[in-house]
Amino acid sequence: MKKILKDFVRCGVLGWCMEILVTSFEAFRRREPTLTGHTSVFMFPIYGSACLLRPLCCLLSGLHWIVRGLIYMSCIFGAEYASGRLLEKKGRCPWRYHRAGWNVRGVIRLDYAPAWFLTGLLFEQVILERGKFFSKKD
Repeated sequence: MKKILKDFVRCGVLGWCMEILVTSFEAFRRREPTLTGHTSVFMFPIYGSACLLRPLCCLLSGLHWIVRGLIYMSCIFGAEYASGRLLEKKGRCPWRYHRAGWNVRGVIRLDYAPAWFLTGLLFEQVILERGKFFSKKD
């Protein structure tokens, strides 16, 4: 249970940080001088739930990284869709993709596939503690 909680916090913080950096970059593209990034408190448990990928990560460990990335990407899309629809029903969804091309019911964007592919592989590194930053020797 301790390991799951640790992974939940790691994934939640990592997700928050990635989202803040991405939204800051979008502000840069819009030429906003403050480069303000943002996220929502609702995003922490959504990103944190990536810790539930641990059994899948172990199961897929022998597969090529492209196959693993595609599977993780599909899982992330599924989680984003489910959480987005649930939050939307409650009037609390912090993202809205209705105006974006390649959206599915306004809660996922298929053009984010490369980002979710890489994010899944990054979460794998965090969950399995393969990255230097999260190694047990630190």
